[in-house]
Amino acid sequence: MPLPPNHPQRLELNNEAHARPAESLTAPVRISYLALLSPPANRDAERAHITTLATSFGVKPPSPTAIHYSADFGRFRLKWERHSEFSRYKFITKGAAEDPFADPPIQKLPQAWLENLSGEILAATHAAILPHTTLEPDFDSLSDRLFAGNPLVGAGIAGGAALAITDFRIRADGFSRLLMLDRSLRPRQAGRAVQRLLEIDTYRLMSLLTFPVARALAPQLETAERELAQITEALTTVTEAGEPGLLDRLTKLAAEIESFEAKHHFRFSAARAYYALVQQRIQQLREVRIPAIQTFQEFTELRLAPAMATCTTTATRLEALSTRVARATGLLSTRVDITREQQSIQVLESMNRRADLQLRLQQTVEGLSVAAITYYIVGLIGYFSRGLKTAGIPADPDIVMAASIPFVILFVVLATRRIHRTIHKATGQPH
Repeated sequence: MPLPPNHPQRLELNNEAHARPAESLTAPVRISYLALLSPPANRDAERAHITTLATSFGVKPPSPTAIHYSADFGRFRLKWERHSEFSRYKFITKGAAEDPFADPPIQKLPQAWLENLSGEILAATHAAILPHTTLEPDFDSLSDRLFAGNPLVGAGIAGGAALAITDFRIRADGFSRLLMLDRSLRPRQAGRAVQRLLEIDTYRLMSLLTFPVARALAPQLETAERELAQITEALTTVTEAGEPGLLDRLTKLAAEIESFEAKHHFRFSAARAYYALVQQRIQQLREVRIPAIQTFQEFTELRLAPAMATCTTTATRLEALSTRVARATGLLSTRVDITREQQSIQVLESMNRRADLQLRLQQTVEGLSVAAITYYIVGLIGYFSRGLKTAGIPADPDIVMAASIPFVILFVVLATRRIHRTIHKATGQPH
């Protein structure tokens, strides 16, 4: 049946729902898990490193653009997933000894290859899935035998289809431990359950990366808030002479707050996202309480929630401070603009006064110029009339000069006005 063409990203978007599938796990099985904090620039190096391992074992390597990879290496199974800020590795082997953590899968990998993994370890866990017997386990004995006597955190998961137990402690080998007792989980269901449990620990630590940032910012924000309070108070009494200095202080404070936001905005946003993922994964566990043992939900709310509340409060405080600084800057800028407008008005008024004085002086000079020009022209007429009298033409120079004065004055005035009109017309100025 003919259909319109596919959207260029249709297959990619559809396959995203099937990306990073959970492993199919059947008890007994052991897992060594690593989550390494690694920048996105390391993605190609990580893929190349896995390719090196696959080549040495004669296994098909990941594709050149892969962001997740799963393969059976014979002695172990590898699952690699690349995320925005970190990469995680799961090394899986079947079977378990009496001590399920005695021979972890990670020991089956080449030591040199492990040492050259990109990034820094954020989470490391040895997990074991064992078949659940019909008897209820002795949790005190399990704690003493496998968890160094530490208080346990755990619950029935998947509605009671399995038990999951951990202590969230890092042991001397750098790994924490997770034990899951399988009652009736299907293989894919077991894989999803283990993945959620490991993700809870990973996302918990990823969200906590923001907590030291929030604590370090607290005294700096307190100092900035005091500075803003002083500037705001000074706004009510500042003089024109003090406005530039106050604006300079406020501008420096705004730049400092903007620097805080630009540097830490992503970390605070990431903390909220990771915390939401932790809560989502706990809900997906469908916990069933084990008497006298703290559930994953309770542990998270008791330990993680206060730290996230601190991070949220710090982020809100930073945003509010930025808004208040912007508001104070706008207020002071408006005040400075008004002051400058008043100064400009005063300058214009002063210029108008000077222009008026110049006009009056010009008019005075023009009046004197008319008199002077009239004097010289009348003098010329006098010389002309004397010349006529000498030539025998009857003309009294004094009478001729006296009679010509009004006409000369009128001529000079009209000529001056004509010159003014010509200049005004050429410059576009009103008459």
